Amino acid sequence: MSQNQNQIQSSSSSSRQESQQQVSHPQMSSGYATIEQRLKYISDYNFPYCDESAKYEKVAKIGQGTFGEVFKARSKSDNKFVAMKRVLMENEKEGFPITALREIRILQLLKHENVVNLIEIVRTKANKNNKYKSIFYLVFDFCEHDLAGLLSNVNVKFSLGEIKKVMKQLLNGLYYIHSNKILHRDMKAANVLITKTGILKLADFGLARAISISKNGQPNRYTNRVVTLWYRPPELLLGDRNYGPPVDMWGAGCIMAEMWTRSPIMQGSTEQQQLTLCAQLCGSFTTDVWPGLDKLELYHKMELPQNHKRKVKERLRPYVKDQAAVDLLDQLLILNPEKRINADDALMHDFFWIDPMPADLTKMLSQLTQSNFEFLAPPRRSNQMMHRYQQQAANQIQQRPQDNSYQDRVY
Repeated sequence: MSQNQNQIQSSSSSSRQESQQQVSHPQMSSGYATIEQRLKYISDYNFPYCDESAKYEKVAKIGQGTFGEVFKARSKSDNKFVAMKRVLMENEKEGFPITALREIRILQLLKHENVVNLIEIVRTKANKNNKYKSIFYLVFDFCEHDLAGLLSNVNVKFSLGEIKKVMKQLLNGLYYIHSNKILHRDMKAANVLITKTGILKLADFGLARAISISKNGQPNRYTNRVVTLWYRPPELLLGDRNYGPPVDMWGAGCIMAEMWTRSPIMQGSTEQQQLTLCAQLCGSFTTDVWPGLDKLELYHKMELPQNHKRKVKERLRPYVKDQAAVDLLDQLLILNPEKRINADDALMHDFFWIDPMPADLTKMLSQLTQSNFEFLAPPRRSNQMMHRYQQQAANQIQQRPQDNSYQDRVY
């Protein structure tokens, strides 16, 4: 029997057991239970596949955002540290959020050294104090740092070999998820975790989704409201809804440049400004460099700067001295997604195969006395190069949008 069949059979068996447990309660099965009886049933119900969160003790809050909160916690049984991510339920009138179900399912399927490991899902006990609504947490293996936090720390200095090790692991993680037809859709330094032994983990799959094969040749219609603005690729900024793995590769390029600049390289405050920053660094948007560009949904609704030459190598060379690194960055930050390098080819790039070779991170990380997370770090200052980009972009953006049906959004 295949693994999938086993999972289906196990799921069916679980459903039968739960149904039997529910039916066995006479007051609930009669259909005449009072509100008090129903609430008592909820508080007494034993969820066989979802332990209570009381088995963990929260130690510190280490993350906060639109996704919710993340806590460092300790297991009471073995004192092992874990990370607990709260599932946002405030917007749910009833049931469990479909986005959380999607994230859980994807994480259950992905098992790789460079992808965060989901241990289990736990809940608080439902009682009158929480209005009989349990709080659910996803429990992960604990990682001591995230990349944004490390880059915020002036005492953390990555050697070229260590940068290669970080990027090799990041690309290995992307190669694995893309091979399994999964898009991450939120690549950024804060979502790249690193353990104290130097193992990198791609994290936060809250926006991830499986890639489907389009039916009858019809293009896919995914949402383009994904990826944090500073890491969002040009195809999404222009409204593309039929995209694939290249959206994650653009983010990988932004993260790689950040290893040297120590700050996000394109810090737009609106989608229009982000597009302008892209053009100033990667060249103007034209159908010569990107055939089919004019077919994208927002092509005629956005102000596309003209007469900009591509300057990726020129602008990054003062920061990135290694020629092979500059060349790989140039291939990751290509405007046309069809020409952008994929994870497999990126791993074969000379950057990873010439001296210095990728170097273990353990020694460097062992010198740190505390965890480094973006949430706990002071805001990273935009460096001089990025400040100049932003000023140029602000000067070029006209105040009046071309089309009132499309409004810039600030994230």
